[in-house]
Amino acid sequence: MSLANLEELFLHEIKDIFDAEKQIVKALPKMIKAVETPELQNALEEHLAVTEKQVERLEEVFALLEKPARGKKCAGMEGLLKEGSSLLEEDAEAPVLDAGVIGAAQKVEHYEICAYGTLIAFAQELGYEEIAELLEQSLEEEKEADEALSEISAQVNKAACACEEEEEEPAAAKRK
Repeated sequence: MSLANLEELFLHEIKDIFDAEKQIVKALPKMIKAVETPELQNALEEHLAVTEKQVERLEEVFALLEKPARGKKCAGMEGLLKEGSSLLEEDAEAPVLDAGVIGAAQKVEHYEICAYGTLIAFAQELGYEEIAELLEQSLEEEKEADEALSEISAQVNKAACACEEEEEEPAAAKRK
């Protein structure tokens, strides 16, 4: 693909985020099953539904551009999701795993926030106001998801710290 101008770069990046969102739709069910904190499960389930709507919104963007809705492999998201997936294979206490999943999910959210912010700037420069509005909806949803994860992490991180304290107690008891 040629990237001779901003319009071509915009389409390139739309294809990238389209693939990224589709990768997330495939990855979230595994994360939902792996976590134990009910609030985290609910937040991930809600974000799965939101992500599915974001995919539909991107399909609408392709239609407005009169281009086929096809993604281009998003290596960045693939790496972030692979990193998060490998965390699920670790031998970890439930709260510790949940804290790790929150961190992995927030990395994904931050990637998406950056991508949507860039796409909005491109769309506005190109005069694609309707497309910019669609992308702004997704950007706001990503920010909301990140904030929700931050709120949940306060509770989960405390529980993860408690796991560490429980492990230290038997060792201290042995020394007595």
